[in-house]
Amino acid sequence: MSTADYLADLFSLRDRAALVTGGNSGIGRAIAGALAGAGASVVVSARNEANLAATVAELTGAGLSAAAVPADLGERAQVRRLAERAAEPFGEIDILVNCGAVNIRPPLAELTEEQWDRTMAVNLDAPFLLGQHFGPRMAARGWGRIINIASQQAFRAFSDSGAYGAAKSGLVALTRSQAEAWSPHGVACNCVSPGVVATPLNERLFADPGTAERLAARTLTGRNGETADFRGPVVFLASSAADYVTGQNLFVDGGFSAH
Repeated sequence: MSTADYLADLFSLRDRAALVTGGNSGIGRAIAGALAGAGASVVVSARNEANLAATVAELTGAGLSAAAVPADLGERAQVRRLAERAAEPFGEIDILVNCGAVNIRPPLAELTEEQWDRTMAVNLDAPFLLGQHFGPRMAARGWGRIINIASQQAFRAFSDSGAYGAAKSGLVALTRSQAEAWSPHGVACNCVSPGVVATPLNERLFADPGTAERLAARTLTGRNGETADFRGPVVFLASSAADYVTGQNLFVDGGFSAH
């Protein structure tokens, strides 16, 4: 067996269809590209239709298979519509990546009920609703992947964790519940917790070079994360190489969580 055949046997996503929320920018866009590069047909979803179109154009221009279904994850009706429409471009979804999020983090004493509700709706309710739609369908087919993108702030408080940290902590627990429900039927459900990554979601942190440098110094690698750091871990979790990996949280953080 050639090296290429061996790696394809382990990690190929050919004939798989994936849905990536938040797939128009940052970590989600990198993940969408990685899954498509590994052979999956990828549906990306977010609110910004122009960014979605640019993402799809970039992927299809590289000879990859991609389509867009716009949705506001903070609106339950739109989440349900996304769940129903996601299978239209390429068939039933085999791989669900919940990466879409909002980052509303004022000091806790200033956090409003509206900000709390919006954060929970996008960061926790939407992954639950999409999991409820796709999880049973994956289980009925005997194979599937749910990958939830959480955060360091699910485990440790810094930089005004507020509702964001609470929602991401709930997402980690939801992942374990999804694994309990559907892993007996071939659906691996796992969580990825990034460190501090330079993305549009973290513009506030990276606007201050001193803050970015201090956060980098907390890692074991001496740098903050890049979106490309998530390509390999997510392709692994989405592939058959991860058949026996479920209910886990994988830190992709340069050792930020190790001390």
